[in-house]
Amino acid sequence: MMRNDFLLPLAAVLALAGCGASPAPDTGRQDATPPAATPSAPTVAGFDKTLAWQGIGFRVSSPNDSSLGMLKIQPSGLAGSNEAITREVDGRVVGAEVADLDANGSPELYVFVQSAGSGSYGSLVALGVNGGKSLSEVFLPDLAEDPRLSEGYQGHDEFAILGNALERRFPVYRPGDTNAAPSGGIRRVQYRLEKGEAAWVLRPEASGGP
Repeated sequence: MMRNDFLLPLAAVLALAGCGASPAPDTGRQDATPPAATPSAPTVAGFDKTLAWQGIGFRVSSPNDSSLGMLKIQPSGLAGSNEAITREVDGRVVGAEVADLDANGSPELYVFVQSAGSGSYGSLVALGVNGGKSLSEVFLPDLAEDPRLSEGYQGHDEFAILGNALERRFPVYRPGDTNAAPSGGIRRVQYRLEKGEAAWVLRPEASGGP
């Protein structure tokens, strides 16, 4: 009898201890919500192009990261200074070409810029080589100086080198046209390069379209 009296209280103590024990953790559960993925920053399409003509080169680059951009032109092969040229431009650099429009044996660099906003107005940065030694500006007259050429103009310019001329083309807007729907066709203006007193000038020589 004494043996049974001893075992009963011991069994009761073990049972109570078992009831108070914490359950083993369930390692298979995944209650935690995974962290949300961090959105990646939008990529910016910068511009970087190297051009060459008869031993003279130009590296044209721009980050194209703001409405007022920074253009860098790094010349090479000049007999004089090859120091980099930087300019602030109104918009993004969208193209660059090298040519010899006046057929004098020395190239010119033409950099095409497009402004931000719905108008996308085009502009030009251009440099001419002086006898393989240095660089001078090439100026493009304001389109507004010629009422005939600028009639119906509201931007959306495109530039290209065609033979020995620079061509500028843009849609023509009629009264009442919305920005997205010009109805006057496409006007094309061709410019010839002329030597001025202190620099070169692009003169409109011919136009096509309305």
